[in-house]
Amino acid sequence: MPRLTAIVLGSAAGGGFPQWNCRCPVCRLAWAGDRRVKPRTQASLAISANGEDWLLINASPDLPNQLRRSPVLHPRGETRDSPIKAVLLTGAEIDQVAGLLSLRERQAFTLCASSEALAVLEDNSVFGVLAPDVVQREAVALGQPWALPGGLQAEVFAVPGKVPLYLEGENPETRSENAGTVAVELNANGARLIYIPGAAAVTAVMRERMAGADVVFFDGTLFRDDEMIATSTGTKTGRRMGHMSIDGPDGSLNALKALRSRRIYIHINNTNPILVDGSPEQSRVIGEGWEIAEDGLELTL
Repeated sequence: MPRLTAIVLGSAAGGGFPQWNCRCPVCRLAWAGDRRVKPRTQASLAISANGEDWLLINASPDLPNQLRRSPVLHPRGETRDSPIKAVLLTGAEIDQVAGLLSLRERQAFTLCASSEALAVLEDNSVFGVLAPDVVQREAVALGQPWALPGGLQAEVFAVPGKVPLYLEGENPETRSENAGTVAVELNANGARLIYIPGAAAVTAVMRERMAGADVVFFDGTLFRDDEMIATSTGTKTGRRMGHMSIDGPDGSLNALKALRSRRIYIHINNTNPILVDGSPEQSRVIGEGWEIAEDGLELTL
């Protein structure tokens, strides 16, 4: 029996790849059908310790298609049924919560998130379609392990980041550590997986936690901090958006060069050249021991 199975339902940042309205150099390759790039949906993981009971980490807007192409997540048995027993949110960004609206057909599951993220959902009445008599909302505390169906144990922890874009205001704090931006550690029968889809920096506490993991999924949003400015696709740096870059003296390649866990970049923006097979940026990342997540990637630990 597998100790822990993880399936990458989606590996891209918000908007997916190619982004519907983008003609950046990387998206142009995708629109042209270039085989060096592969389309990707917005980031989410499915996790199970027994192959029967599944946890979703984040519910992206692409969730319906992600579920359809993942046979282990298809309904079974009775007329209405699902192996999805829980959904865990690492924040309340649109690309983390919009898929919840596709889980509104009165199917029982537990929605786990920080009290801050749950408050955002509570303040938006549209999420009331998740009937409270069916979908249990569970506030989880930082640093407090709890049990999930099927033998999984989870623990969320704060990472440097910011509040969701639609709540940030004029001058948001982008490197604060609070329950608004969290990562998750999952354990099952001795296997450890850490998922950090967004982080503005790597702290000593984060580095220590990652050191003992079998696999670490880490924020791969941008290769360079000024990438969106340089490609004329935005006016903000990665740091301003709450994401450290891969490259540079303060980038994740440098910050995590001593990490010996299996390392996989996820939440990859459509402008990021690591999406292009054979590119210098991708070759460098792979040469330094990293993998690049693709939709459908499956790991058994």
